[in-house]
Amino acid sequence: MGQAENGELYHDRMIGILERLWGDGWLSPGGPDEVRRLLDGMDLAGKSILDIGCGAGGIDVLLVKEFGAGYVCGIDVEDTVLANARARAEKAGCAGSIGVVKVVPGPLPFPPGTFDIVFSKDSIVHIPAKHTLMQDVFRVLKPGGWFVASDWLIGHDDEPSRQMKNYIASEGLDFGMASPGRYRDAMEKAGFTDITVTSRNAWYRERARQELETLSGPLYGEAVQALGQEFVDHNVTIWRNMIPVLDSGEHCPTHLRGFKPLA
Repeated sequence: MGQAENGELYHDRMIGILERLWGDGWLSPGGPDEVRRLLDGMDLAGKSILDIGCGAGGIDVLLVKEFGAGYVCGIDVEDTVLANARARAEKAGCAGSIGVVKVVPGPLPFPPGTFDIVFSKDSIVHIPAKHTLMQDVFRVLKPGGWFVASDWLIGHDDEPSRQMKNYIASEGLDFGMASPGRYRDAMEKAGFTDITVTSRNAWYRERARQELETLSGPLYGEAVQALGQEFVDHNVTIWRNMIPVLDSGEHCPTHLRGFKPLA
């Protein structure tokens, strides 16, 4: 999905192509249905939520309007997505329940025990130090709080295959992929209990093929007219490079949960 513009990876054209695939305000696969699966059985009513990598804000609006979250603080590192998120919250009539903040890479800028839930959807792949991240997430959670996320994982801790290197290079993003085992170890060492690590590879293997078919077929002409042929063709190549590593299991989108004990 690469090709940075004005120093940003998630610029207007990137947002435009991803929203065409995944829906208005959605910058990761599955849209609202995948968030509902991720949050299945969770009670968000009245809760304070930190959304790490809030993107264009579609998730934060869903958390408030459908799940009844009390307040969502979305954080991201780029101005363009944050401007989109602010506008989307305002348009949805829930700007009073959603705040978005630009942050810099590093420790989360919040006091200990600030949030009931720390949430993230396919964003912490950009943070390579998983053990440090999990310690920081644990710190900002209240006792009795939950870490709930999906992320793009690599299926092992060895050297990535040639196919995986080709895929990551075509993405052009600062991926810091970790294996399921490394994530679990990071969460355990941070203090989380009730940890679950659930692969979504089988689901996305099929979904990615549908996305490629849409992007290279019925969506192609409209996307080229709006976004430029070189940009669209580059993204078609990314999807074509991604499918083999999904098929091999080396690329494994995964749901993650962990509980911060009361004492």
